[in-house]
Amino acid sequence: MPKRKKAFAKTHFIAIGANLPGPDGSPKLAMCFAAITAIAALPWVMHAARSPWYSTGPIPASDQPRYVNGMLRIEADIHPETLLTSLQCIETSFGRRRSAPNAARTLDLDIVDSAGLIRDSPDPILPHPRAHTRAFVLLPLRDVAPDWRDPRTGEGIAALIAALPAQDVRLL
Repeated sequence: MPKRKKAFAKTHFIAIGANLPGPDGSPKLAMCFAAITAIAALPWVMHAARSPWYSTGPIPASDQPRYVNGMLRIEADIHPETLLTSLQCIETSFGRRRSAPNAARTLDLDIVDSAGLIRDSPDPILPHPRAHTRAFVLLPLRDVAPDWRDPRTGEGIAALIAALPAQDVRLL
């Protein structure tokens, strides 16, 4: 991943997921790898590290295809609004179409945490309001940040994972 020097780097965690092939037929895992490359190439990203990939069932449960999910930790001097706009542009370039909530998608990029910032508005809401309830977010987050704590509650990631109900998540 590229390394650049800037004065005010902050740590941001981005959840990556896909459960549909790309517009060109690319497999969903290839879409996720390509998304990491696109994010790491953004001019303000100084360093990036990714988790292993997980295969997960859709939440809420449905007949959609399984997801590939992972987590990207970046160091960047960027405001959350700008990061969100950049991520949405990447999603669109990878064929993401926003239709119904929880619809199947070619790529999903969500900011889970942005330098520990807590906010309810404007978008993005931080930390991600459902991250603490989803194994497909917390397991890969633990892989890149084993000491992470929920900025709202101060609860550690191990305790958050232990409190989860059973979910269909498998390491790829």
